[in-house]
Amino acid sequence: MNFKKLTPVLFVETIEPVLDFWVARLGFTKTVEVPEGGHLAFVILQKGSVEVMYQTYASVEKDMPAAAPEVRKGPTFLYVEVENLDALKPALKTSAVYMPERNTFYGAREIGVRDPAGHFITFAQMASQNSK
Repeated sequence: MNFKKLTPVLFVETIEPVLDFWVARLGFTKTVEVPEGGHLAFVILQKGSVEVMYQTYASVEKDMPAAAPEVRKGPTFLYVEVENLDALKPALKTSAVYMPERNTFYGAREIGVRDPAGHFITFAQMASQNSK
């Protein structure tokens, strides 16, 4: 059995506040958007092989009403491996840090921030890349 990709879907009240974080600051591209009324109901954001989706609570209530109460239980925690943590840090300057930069016992240098919707995102550079 082969797996091709894993893409997290983060649920939010509104999508627009997270776009600056992912697109403007981290350089992701909005590859899919589903508008609803004057706002976005769903987006796919991508940079290289990394992809993340955001969907509004209201959209879930219409699309999958049985799951709607569960998606509000968040937040979600993401662990994103990067090639160069130092190059990423300027983009994180205005983010709420929940985990200051640290070195781990498993060979990663990490920093953890919250996206504008409150989800926790840890960015990590593995020790094998720390000398690059």
